[in-house]
Amino acid sequence: MNARLPLAILVVLALVVPLDAQVNEEASDADRLQYLDVFELEVAADPRISPDGSRIVYVRRGFDIMTDGRRTALWMIDSDGTDHRALTDATSAVGSPRWSPDGDRLLYVSSEDGSSQVFVRWMDSGQTAELTNVTESPGSITWSPDGDWIAMTMFVPESSPTFAKMPPKPDGAEWTTPPIVINKLRYRSDGRGYLDDGYTHIFVLPAEGGTPRQITSGSYNHGGGLSWSPDSRSIVFSANRGDADFDVRDSEVFEISVATGELTQLTDRFGPDSGPVLSPDGSLIAYTGFDDEYQGYQIARLYVMSRDGSGIRRISDLDRSFGGLNWAADGRGLYFQYDDQGMTKVAYVSLDGEVEDLAEHVGGVGLGRPYGGGSYTVAGNGRFAFTHTTPAHPADLAVGQRGSEARRVTRLNEDLLAHKKLAQVEELWWESSYDGRPIHGWIATPPDFDPAKKYPLMLEIHGGPFSNYGPRFSTEVQFYAAAGYVVLYTNPRGSTSYGDEFGNLIHHAYPGYDYDDLMSGVDAVIDRGYIDEDNLMVTGGSGGGVLTAWIVGKTERFRAAVVQKPVINWISFSLTSDGYSSYYQYWLPGPVWEDGNLEHYWARSPLSLVGNVETPTMLITGERDLRTPMAESEQFYQALQIRKVPTQLVRVQDSFHGIADSAPSNLIAKVANVLEWFERYRRPGRAVSDR
Repeated sequence: MNARLPLAILVVLALVVPLDAQVNEEASDADRLQYLDVFELEVAADPRISPDGSRIVYVRRGFDIMTDGRRTALWMIDSDGTDHRALTDATSAVGSPRWSPDGDRLLYVSSEDGSSQVFVRWMDSGQTAELTNVTESPGSITWSPDGDWIAMTMFVPESSPTFAKMPPKPDGAEWTTPPIVINKLRYRSDGRGYLDDGYTHIFVLPAEGGTPRQITSGSYNHGGGLSWSPDSRSIVFSANRGDADFDVRDSEVFEISVATGELTQLTDRFGPDSGPVLSPDGSLIAYTGFDDEYQGYQIARLYVMSRDGSGIRRISDLDRSFGGLNWAADGRGLYFQYDDQGMTKVAYVSLDGEVEDLAEHVGGVGLGRPYGGGSYTVAGNGRFAFTHTTPAHPADLAVGQRGSEARRVTRLNEDLLAHKKLAQVEELWWESSYDGRPIHGWIATPPDFDPAKKYPLMLEIHGGPFSNYGPRFSTEVQFYAAAGYVVLYTNPRGSTSYGDEFGNLIHHAYPGYDYDDLMSGVDAVIDRGYIDEDNLMVTGGSGGGVLTAWIVGKTERFRAAVVQKPVINWISFSLTSDGYSSYYQYWLPGPVWEDGNLEHYWARSPLSLVGNVETPTMLITGERDLRTPMAESEQFYQALQIRKVPTQLVRVQDSFHGIADSAPSNLIAKVANVLEWFERYRRPGRAVSDR
């Protein structure tokens, strides 16, 4: 057929950049990332450095193509990167490794027999023992400093309410399942479903095993980290023991006696006081928090107080949220983790407030989108281990120390990715057309990228909206780039890691001028000269789904859109999402029925703009999503159907809000549907000579 075409048309076809990944299987390039490669990827998680800093135990996570699930195992490596070996077989769930204070034993949680139990391993012999026989999953397992006790949290069930008394059924009769009676505000949670009645409490367990003893009580949840006193006689923790259903962010720091259960409240302000850790000598407690002002985004500041709760003072003026606190062995400062301009870092802060960055590219364990996360631990000699990622590899292990450069010690995916052509990721800044404010983002270009050619552009928008993207590995971005797209992912106003003021530019104004930030970013990439302006696509999930739906209601510049797990109608969302006790207080001006609020809710709803939409728009949502329930997507879908706008609704099975985390095949299905939709509406590209 080509022999019959005019030469000019042949030149055009030769210069058009094809979408050559897996939208068309026959055109796929085996050197690029393929869908089934997802099952070959591995990540390092929860690194735990030994007390002397010589060894690291971590959770190695992979996937099972036959069960469409995760496989995990504990691995150990010396801090210099040698002697890398498995400690356990790969099972469906093993994690939470914790070194004993002298480094001779290792705790971990395993569900190899169907229920989660605490195990201990003697590191000299490799012998293991099961320490518990409990019916609820243990969490926050923590050694006492003397090595004799283990603190942990567990859920304690309570009787579910009943309402109507039913008549007795005849012998042998089979009636349907009885109704479930609900009488509390928070009764379901995304990722968990409908919640059992009961509360999480703190328990202590002898290090030799036995029966865990509950030491907290009351109708309150006691979760999060646990910090023992140096004498192993008490535990410091944070809990919301007030009206937790309504004052959702309010929590205080408490100390509890292990022997008597006597509880002492150490802080008292409205707002979260979280993550307390006792200093090595037990005289000080460091924690994070803020005075709650009912803003959507608020910085978690660092505080230090005396053991009795007196002398509270804020440490450092750093306009970023502190997290992951660990005292230095000499008690003169703390290690911590924070996000700064899309980069996750490990840092040290002295008690005088001086901050020293120690390592960056701290990486999360997710494979979907380039969100923050990750973790680190620090040894007594100041050596620390952390999860490390770049756009070129998922989370590996790295080791660092003050005064020396951190180094990566594992390469879990070298066998796969070293032979793949991956997208190159470049940082980009531009000014918003709204107010000239600098906005941050990244461009991922396809393998074999040639700036002399024209490429379709995909704008990929993060959720949250109070979260951030950064230079981190993302299978989704890599798949889109492998399909021939230039991908722009950004941190518009409202994103975290740029300070309190920037994060709250969308306070009671979301979505809004973040639209201008995004459109200005698209224009900035177009100005580089290699974008086919007839082939602009847009997608995003959760908060990014909100903005995608908002965008197609305000502009027709995009050829197609995929709205993933969105909020379409704030009126319905505020009373059906699992976070209903939070959103109306922090993201919106109050309950929808109060004066003036209905108009505000509607003005911020993408559904209010649906009459403007002409862009072919597909929706994707998890069937079991309780964060942005399926009814949100259905409203937009039905409205677009009524208006005869090309649309499609994809209901992802066996998935809550986190589609990419629910199963490897769901991650693939999400990406494949996005690419198929865009391919359906993509125009043939133009020749370079047509610029």
